[in-house]
Amino acid sequence: MKYCIKIVLSSMLFGFVLLVEAQTTSRSLSNEEWTFHKKSDTQKYKASVPGSVHTDLFHNNLIPDPFYGDNEKSLQWIEKEDFIYETTFVISNEELKSDAITLVCEGLDTYASVQINGKLVFEANNMFRIWRSDIKSVLLKGTNSIKIEFKSATNFALNQAKKVSYTLPGEERVFARKAQYQFGWDWGPRFVTAGIYKDIKIEFSNIVAIKTVFHEQISITDDLAQLNFKVNIDCYQSGDYLLTINDSVSKVKLQKGKNALMFTFKISNPKRWWCNGLGDPHLYPFIVSITKNAKTIDEKKLKVGLRTIELVQEKDTFGKSFYFKLNGKPVFIKGANYIPPDSFLPRVSDSLYHSIVKDAANANMNMLRVWGGGVYADDAFYNACDENGILIWQDFMFACAMYPGDATFLENVKKEVVDNVTRLQNHPCIALWCGNNENDEGWKNWGWQTQFKYSQSDASKIWNDYQKLFHDLIPKTIQSLVPANEYRYWPSSPSIGWGKKESLTQGDSHYWGVWWGKEPFEVYNEKVGRFMSEYGFQSMPEKATFLRFLKQEDLHFDSNAVKNHQKHPIGYETIREYMARDYVVPKTFEDFIYVSQLLQASGMKTAIEAHRRNMPYCMGTLFWQFNDCWPVTSWSALDYLGNKKAFYYQTQKSFEPFLIHVYQNKLVTEIYTINDYSADKSGKIGLKLFDFYGNILWEETLAVKADSNASMVQKKMDESFLNQFNTKEVVLQVVFTTDDKVYETLHYFAKPKDLELKNPSIQINQIDKNTIELTTDVVALNVYLQEEGITFETNYFDLLPNQKKRVKTSDYVTNLKIKTLNEVQIK
Repeated sequence: MKYCIKIVLSSMLFGFVLLVEAQTTSRSLSNEEWTFHKKSDTQKYKASVPGSVHTDLFHNNLIPDPFYGDNEKSLQWIEKEDFIYETTFVISNEELKSDAITLVCEGLDTYASVQINGKLVFEANNMFRIWRSDIKSVLLKGTNSIKIEFKSATNFALNQAKKVSYTLPGEERVFARKAQYQFGWDWGPRFVTAGIYKDIKIEFSNIVAIKTVFHEQISITDDLAQLNFKVNIDCYQSGDYLLTINDSVSKVKLQKGKNALMFTFKISNPKRWWCNGLGDPHLYPFIVSITKNAKTIDEKKLKVGLRTIELVQEKDTFGKSFYFKLNGKPVFIKGANYIPPDSFLPRVSDSLYHSIVKDAANANMNMLRVWGGGVYADDAFYNACDENGILIWQDFMFACAMYPGDATFLENVKKEVVDNVTRLQNHPCIALWCGNNENDEGWKNWGWQTQFKYSQSDASKIWNDYQKLFHDLIPKTIQSLVPANEYRYWPSSPSIGWGKKESLTQGDSHYWGVWWGKEPFEVYNEKVGRFMSEYGFQSMPEKATFLRFLKQEDLHFDSNAVKNHQKHPIGYETIREYMARDYVVPKTFEDFIYVSQLLQASGMKTAIEAHRRNMPYCMGTLFWQFNDCWPVTSWSALDYLGNKKAFYYQTQKSFEPFLIHVYQNKLVTEIYTINDYSADKSGKIGLKLFDFYGNILWEETLAVKADSNASMVQKKMDESFLNQFNTKEVVLQVVFTTDDKVYETLHYFAKPKDLELKNPSIQINQIDKNTIELTTDVVALNVYLQEEGITFETNYFDLLPNQKKRVKTSDYVTNLKIKTLNEVQIK
């Protein structure tokens, strides 16, 4: 592959200065011996950096486990206290001679004053910003001290709220630029944290320092891609340098101060970056370095994915479309809403971010929405999305509230946007910037104006502040930072509330008639919008997860621990009500856990497959929610410990790029092929009706073609045909066979509680260390495999009589337990 590079330099100073060999380096202060204490106390304790005050208190045995039982309630005092973190560090004479010395705090939570050697360096007021300060003038040779005082974010926010003559929806949290979910949500606890939650380091810059590198894709064809690289350099000693981009070396002249350089870079026969399921997410590695006398002074690394993304909104006979094109191809979006993986963010490792993204990819997802009530995720998360082809819908961190519009608040937000767009814009995974989550809908549809009894002038002021923030400041700031072809902004998700007819004909939709409105799951077949960016249903985590926060004897609904780990006010009541509609409600708590997961999986299957069935009218489905921040009963597919619920395994099936889908209404049952691939698929569909003993009651074979990027009806079975059979004791098997692959689905014609199930006898055969084979004598529904320490490739599946099912395992099974819906309902 040939690379061609052209360099255009701005602000050049010609001349030569003899330079001392030196490098730009950084040193983390996280490894120093930190202490913390309440400001009102003198006793100091060991602290972890990165860390949080709650985890530091716990590790010093000063509080019990915040997640255990209902300890949350007794730990609310922490958020009202101020805390001080301190350490010392040694600066050598050589380090002190550096041209520039900068303190970089990647994450301070949230209101912090930073002192070095007793001198105030800066005051932080935003958890989402990166704080940098020149500290050379306050450093000493030898031992130096750093002290960071964290003021209570709750106290600050409450004091700010008192300065406003009206109450803003969202209460005090809206005044604090910190993770909103920490103030409590209907799936999360209230732990308003403080601390140094990301790395803190000192950067020593000598001679020159590369500050930022951005790339802009100018054009791309199958033959050639042309990029511009923008390199911003701080130069402390002007002169001649060598600037290298991969293997291409160029002489540059830099003047003292800031230098902005532009590179044109061409790649022949480029490979495009594709999302999961459509191709390889190819990444080109780049190293931009600056050298002098054969010594590298500074360098930056980045990976570039070549792709085009468009958000297409065009008027049509129904309303207006809402879909994404990737590399010119319309993409049906399949994915979920992502929340922070822990209430205490420093506990989240890079490997956990990678695991979450990998689980999304393995579930055939191609997008995650980073929800606006959490945090902008760590670099490891976005790197993993780049590598796995997971597109990102990136909310800014505003959710379910109205926010201030004063000049100080807006300027703070502007800097927050600059920091995070600057950090993230090079990632090919970024598909959309979104202003907020549900603020617009809340203002227009949730009754806030009546609830808070706003005067006309107050209501006008609040709405004007909303428009200043989400329709002016944020979009204009993004536009000033990203290339025109990378500007994709959506002010608020959803664009129209779920109670409005227009919410299903244009924009994106959050449909909560199911769950909040207690509408039946079947309504999902009717309430299909252009892009479904939120909908969901709760289930309980597995028993092992419950036992992480309570004792065996507390596994019952009257337990305070069980109640505290359900944050929706009528959550268990709603689950039970829906369960009674479709299932026999179990008598034991453990069986209730199991059936709650089946209920969630079944309901979400109806929703997801209705969205896919209605393509291209609907072109996206992002369920609520993918993961949890603590062990809890919630809408998640993965629980806090990473255990996969029945819903997760259902998403794997319902999100397959090629899907066999059965849609049953009162008059007819339709067999669909749904093909996300760019090529047609031809093959044979085999249909068989079995009774629960495995006897074939009817069968038919059809030769069919499934068009690319299309949802097609391939077979209809009317009511009169099905009335020949006892639909409470039959199952339809649909198998689509192509030259290289077999696709299968099963369909039952009655609700689970009405099925005439038999007790199965399931036989297990250990094929090898990582494979088991299962057989059954009668139809076995929702076979749940469980053994401590063993993971299974798939779970919660159905078994047909006389058919073998092989399952990959992480190791030999020695104490395998099996649960089926048959035995639970027959009890």
